[in-house]
Amino acid sequence: MPPTSLPLGPRKITGKTVARPDRTAAVETYIPEIARGLGITMKHFFKNTKEMALGQRNDPSLEAIESGINTVSYPEQRRPYPARFRGMHRLTHREDGSPRCVACLCCSTACPAQCIHIEAGEYPEGDKRRGYERFPKRFVIDELRCVFCGYCVEACPCDAIRMDTGIHAAPYDSREQFIFERELLMGFPGRDGSFVTENPRHEPGEATHPGVTREQGH
Repeated sequence: MPPTSLPLGPRKITGKTVARPDRTAAVETYIPEIARGLGITMKHFFKNTKEMALGQRNDPSLEAIESGINTVSYPEQRRPYPARFRGMHRLTHREDGSPRCVACLCCSTACPAQCIHIEAGEYPEGDKRRGYERFPKRFVIDELRCVFCGYCVEACPCDAIRMDTGIHAAPYDSREQFIFERELLMGFPGRDGSFVTENPRHEPGEATHPGVTREQGH
């Protein structure tokens, strides 16, 4: 015998016809909404252009603005970096404009990413620094490999390398542009605009030089 099932009671199906909304041809082509959206866009465009031309735009990171989306118009507007921000590297100068680096290789040794390459050179005959220190014939930093840890700055005994430029790397389009040579590193100033350092350094031949020189054997 076929399995028995509980009888279903009579069901009443009722349907309600929904009237089609009355939409005009203009509404169906979205022309009014497109015009309304373009009007809002052009309103903000002209308002922002006027404020930018007259210098009336508020700084979104320093000044209060009305509620809404906080947009920074980079590069015209930039968020301030903190004082301890590790920006691009730079090589400091001596008073005569030569690099302060003595090519001791402390920075390249301390670098965990091994992104610093130094080729040391000797000063020519007759130079008072010959025999006491060397200079970097080539100083290269691969900014793509750098992890911006700051170990090179801490390891340098001469305060020759710093990361106090306050700027970050530009968005270049090739790897070669991120290989910074000595001349480029010496062209970056610090936040104060100077290329020398305030830390005193006594050069060979000066009376205050703490080391051994040819004139002062002991």
